[in-house]
Amino acid sequence: MLKKLLETLPRQPRFLVVDDENDVRILLQAYLRSLGLPVKEASSGEEALDLFLTQGPFEVVITDLVMPGMDGLTLIRRIKELDPEAMILAMTGYARDYGYVDVVAAGADDLIQKPFSLEEFEARVARILREWKLKEELRALSVRDALTDIFNRRYFEERLMEETYRALRQNYPLSLAMIDIDRFKLYNDTRGHQEGDKLLKCLADILCRCTREKVDQAFRYGGDEFVILMPHTDIRGGMKVCERILEAFREAGFSPTTLSIGLARLIPHKTPRRSADDLLRRADEAMYRAKRQGGDRIEIDPESLRLEPPESNPDAD
Repeated sequence: MLKKLLETLPRQPRFLVVDDENDVRILLQAYLRSLGLPVKEASSGEEALDLFLTQGPFEVVITDLVMPGMDGLTLIRRIKELDPEAMILAMTGYARDYGYVDVVAAGADDLIQKPFSLEEFEARVARILREWKLKEELRALSVRDALTDIFNRRYFEERLMEETYRALRQNYPLSLAMIDIDRFKLYNDTRGHQEGDKLLKCLADILCRCTREKVDQAFRYGGDEFVILMPHTDIRGGMKVCERILEAFREAGFSPTTLSIGLARLIPHKTPRRSADDLLRRADEAMYRAKRQGGDRIEIDPESLRLEPPESNPDAD
């Protein structure tokens, strides 16, 4: 039953199994891996939360409720704060202490009582994955731009916060490129909206071709503006991506339009929100400097250059 369901999923979900009982944790991990599923394990709530922050997110979390230190209910609440979309199956051998309503109110999607058979466990996991599949299908419709089929602004704002939080915690560079089409209104007025739509679709395709699959992400920010999030990328790496995009668009032949591109790198501030907002602001300001200088160029945020070592500084002599 579960194997057939896995074949229909839009992508492979990652599992996190949390239990201070070694036998239970090892058994469930081995069973899930036998189905070809990627699984991480943790023996405490604290360890699980650290894994979720550093190696997550995980689509499905299976956690015991009674553990030393951070208990399962607290872990469930913390995970739901970090990722409201995470699916959670709670386990307990203390049915009198934990009611279904209380566990679900904390954020879990289902509760299974110990001891249980693998058949019952499989049925509960299948139920959770069917619900996750439906959510993923609905989410796919809500995060895509209808015209270009790349991600939309709503999803960009969500991913910007997630990537900012992860980059700050793991201390790796995160770069953002803001892209605007120069003279797009003129192109639309003289060529017609259908030709303008073709241009937008072509640019979206260029962004996808010039970036790393499953690492970088391209978004339609609105109208003729696009953005690219580039994790694990400093300014030098971001420049290479932007140069590829600029050259590919020149070769596409949409004269008289060109691209103005602003590039910025994440700078830590007091909170992830302030850091994310500041990154977007600096990339936007760099993009407008490119436009004021006639377009068809890349402008780098000056503050970002201070983070680059001298040998990596694109403007260094």
